[in-house]
This record gives sequence, C-alpha cells and structure tokens, in this order.
Amino acid sequence: MTAPDARLARNTALTVAALVLLRLVGAAFTPITFDEAYYWLWAKNLAGGYYDHPPAVALIIRLGIMIAGDNELGIRLISILLALPMSYAVYRAADILFGGKRVAATSAILLNVTLMAAVGTLIVTPDSPLLVASSFVLLALAKVLESGRGVWWLAVGVAVGLALLSKYTALFFGPVILIWLVSVPKLRRWLLSPWLYLGGLAALAVFSPVIVWNADHHWVSFIKQLGRSQIDHFTPGFIAELIPTQIAFATPLVFTLGVMGLYALTRREGGALASRVLIGAMFWVIVIYFAWHSLHARVEANWFAPVYPAFAIAAAVAADVMRWEAATRRLATFCLRWASPVGILMFAALLVQANTGLLTGYRRDATVRSIGVGWPALAADIEATRARVGASCVLAPDYGTASWLAFYLPKDTCVVQPTQRIRWVNMPEPDPAKLSGKLLWVDEVRASPQPYVSDTFGKIERVGEFKRMRGPLVIETYALDLVEQAKRPVLDNSPPPELQ
Repeated sequence: MTAPDARLARNTALTVAALVLLRLVGAAFTPITFDEAYYWLWAKNLAGGYYDHPPAVALIIRLGIMIAGDNELGIRLISILLALPMSYAVYRAADILFGGKRVAATSAILLNVTLMAAVGTLIVTPDSPLLVASSFVLLALAKVLESGRGVWWLAVGVAVGLALLSKYTALFFGPVILIWLVSVPKLRRWLLSPWLYLGGLAALAVFSPVIVWNADHHWVSFIKQLGRSQIDHFTPGFIAELIPTQIAFATPLVFTLGVMGLYALTRREGGALASRVLIGAMFWVIVIYFAWHSLHARVEANWFAPVYPAFAIAAAVAADVMRWEAATRRLATFCLRWASPVGILMFAALLVQANTGLLTGYRRDATVRSIGVGWPALAADIEATRARVGASCVLAPDYGTASWLAFYLPKDTCVVQPTQRIRWVNMPEPDPAKLSGKLLWVDEVRASPQPYVSDTFGKIERVGEFKRMRGPLVIETYALDLVEQAKRPVLDNSPPPELQ
C-alpha cells in the first residue's frame, strides 16, 4: 500500500470511529424503544428462535448487557460497535469490485453517515445485525470474484447464515447469488462446482438453530413472517411512502449519489460486468420485492437495511469512478462534499427531537410513541400505585407495554402480558401464586375495558391515571385498574392466529 493510500485508510478508520463514538454517546441518553425492551427480554432468555424473528438481535443484546449492564448503553453497545467490522467489509468489497482505495473509503464513510447505519445500529432491531451480515455477504462474494477460489463460498455461506440468523429477509440472497452467477459468463462454472453447494450447507448449518426451534413450535415463526408475502388486498397508498422514507434514511445527498451510481451501473458504466451485476442484484432484488409488498401493507423504512452496503458502493462509484459531464460532475462533487456534514447534522437533530421534541415546538411526531421518553417517571408512578393497592403482578395488553414495564419497573416485579402467550414461550411461566390475588392492569385510557379484562375478572376498580410526558407534550395517558376475582384462567393460552 502506498503512503497516500495508507493515509486515506487511516483517515477513513478515524472518521468511522468518531461516528461510532457519537452513536455511543447518543445511545447512553436516548430511552429505549418498546421493541428494544422486548428484545432485551429475549436476551434474558436465549433460544434458537422467537415468534417474531431469529435470535441474532437477542445474542448481541445479551453480550452488550454482560459488558455494560441492564441499561440503554448495554442494550445498544454491540450493535453500535458492529459498525466497525461492517465498515471494513464495505471498504474491502468496494476496493475489490471497483479497484481503488478512494472508492473504498468513500463507500465506508457514505454508509456510516446514512441514518440507516447511524440510527439503525443505535436502535437495536434485527435489521442491525442484518446490515452487518449483508456487508460480509458482499465482501465474501467479492473475494470469490477476485480470487477464483472455491473455498470463499464457505465464507459466503457463513455470512448468509449469519444474515438468516438476523432476519428472514436474508432468504433473498439466494436469488441474488443465482442472478449474479447466471448473468456473468465467467462465473457460470460455479453452478457446477461443489464449493457453491458446500457454501449452501454452511449457511444451512449456521441457520439450523432457527429451523430446530420452529420445528418444536409448529413452524410458527416461518408461517408468521413468510405469510406476509401473500397479497389478499391492494392498498397502493403504501407505495407512496417508500421513496420519501428512503430519501430520509439514506440522507438526501447520499440518496442522490446512490441513484446516480445505480443509473451508471445499469448503463454498463463504472466497472466490470461482474461488479456491476453484483451491486445491481444486491440492490434491486430486495427493493423490487418490498415495492411489491407495499401494494398491500406498510413497509418500514429500516427493512431496506440489507441493500445499503451495495447502495453505498453505488454512491461511491458515482462520486469517485464515473466521468460525468460538467454539470453532473458538479452535482456529484457537491453531494460528496456535503454528505457527511448533512448526515451528521440529521442524526444529531433526530436525537435532539426524539429526546426533547424541541425542533417541532414540543408537538407530536413519529418518534414519541416508539421511544420510551417519559417512561422512568411513569414507571415510578405505576410502582407506587402497585405497592399502595397490594397488587402482586402487573398485567399489560400488548408486548410493547409489557416490555417497557419489565425494563423500567424494579427488576423483580412480576410483569405479564396475559394474551399472545406465544411471544413469551421461551421464558419461564409466571408464578401462579402471583396471578391468584390482586392484579394491576395497565393500559391506555379507553372508553370501555378491553374484552379480555371484562371477560376475565369479576371486579375492576380504577385506581389511578398517569400521563407519559415529553416536556409539555402528553404522549399517552395510562389507566391503572385493580382487577381481581378471576372468572377464568388469567393466562389466555389460545394458539396464535398462524396456528388457528
């Protein structure tokens, strides 16, 4: 490596490290989301699978809380630190595919300044380890191309297996690889090579705990997630959300560069055939599926995480490889120059808004319901009420409320979601003695009790109402009902909809 290349690599590493440090600071003071609280409970009860997703998110949270404790930073620690190997994988993949340290450095930095990488690793969801694993799938395929050695298919298999341990979206890597091999003549020989199929077996072996768990639980997770692909009605309004949300998650300038890069690669410019097809397949297969999915259901912005390593490399190709005409070159240069400052500013603004509401004048926005601002004070009021009325257990109507209660109430408090018991199948059943006396039902204020409450308990008494606040904004008002004299079992062990 030449001295300029070494300096560029060092500066890139320092930049990525600084961005990771910024996320760690943000993670320490931003309250957890209800999904993070839910996955934290998974981490306390590790298993080969869960009703909603494979187990990777639970594993990385478990490791983080072992290091930093049961707090916001502990839950998020490993997810954020995984941005370091993710950046290395994207850097090396771009270097191999498009032949230069400049495009490699730009790829790594552009990926890290997107909100997908910044927020997507700070807020821990299954998309966080999927984003990292997707980067290594891309790197392993690039090594197959560069080396021509079949042993690299084992690395591809392991990377795909880890992606599958993160989220079932990784199943799309199968069509991606097939399209790549069929579309590039010199790669078709791998279709007859045992190494390709050994890689498939490696992926299956890594993924096998999820298969075993599903086999023991009537395939419920597979049925739940794979059943989403079925279209039984059309709601075309959802597709209108896709582009605006991805412009925000990519940040506008990185999005512009990415679109320019994909356009150039589609026009057979910017790199060799194998490199162009690999980037295109990694991006378009998943994007086309989610565009189709949005015809009947909402597609969350973070679901596009696995395409972002390829998208960042396409953006770097637009910035550093393509020879544009003068006006287009100026646009690319402008986007590259300001992409990092704009991305960092957007990330900082999002943290300020989520924690304070300041940027919207303390009015409601999309973050207030999912991020647990106000929960520490609310939990203190709930615990004081529970102690005052002598309730032995706290009940909640949904997994989000139950998870927040479990995290913010004293850690030995009995907290139960009595319905949807499939969500808690990996966890110890609550002590029957704690469900036999006075119980505290915690739910948002409603005009009438939920059917579960009125059908299950003979006595229902309102004992308090408390607000969850973000500054002067009332996010939700929770009603606390003392319930007793159960007319039937407190736990509703009905099978989930997927098994009915």
